[in-house]
Amino acid sequence: MKKIGLLLLILTFITACGSKKSATTKTASIKKAKNKNYKHKLKDAYTFLITEIATDKTYGYTPENAVEVGGASDREGPANERRYLNALSGPNGEEVSYFRAGSCCAVPSENAMFGDHVLLDNYRVTWEGSKDTVSIYINMYDSSKLKAPVGFKLR
Repeated sequence: MKKIGLLLLILTFITACGSKKSATTKTASIKKAKNKNYKHKLKDAYTFLITEIATDKTYGYTPENAVEVGGASDREGPANERRYLNALSGPNGEEVSYFRAGSCCAVPSENAMFGDHVLLDNYRVTWEGSKDTVSIYINMYDSSKLKAPVGFKLR
């Protein structure tokens, strides 16, 4: 019985320590995700100060080019998502309304709390007179310079 227990212990050790591929894959994924720890400025307690509109038509509209508001490590992630959305206005300056549709889309991040990927939040945004809602993907784990997506203006 002792031999079987010892054999199981050895097999467990070999299996747990023998995974070079996953460590290499994790390192490669994190290298792809640049160091993203940009410090944002606030307009007020509920709104980020944003001064630029994106020229890239995918900014915010695709998981691969999500808006990076940061703050998760300081328990400010959801508040930062709202601060970002509060800084936007519709194409003619209309006040926007939004709701969180849920989480999706694992993306590599060196700021992941577990593993090497984080989930994005998907917000549905609309304004008076719009024909439909718009999906905006937001990353609360990484932060980079904020811009308004194409089609939006700034408050």
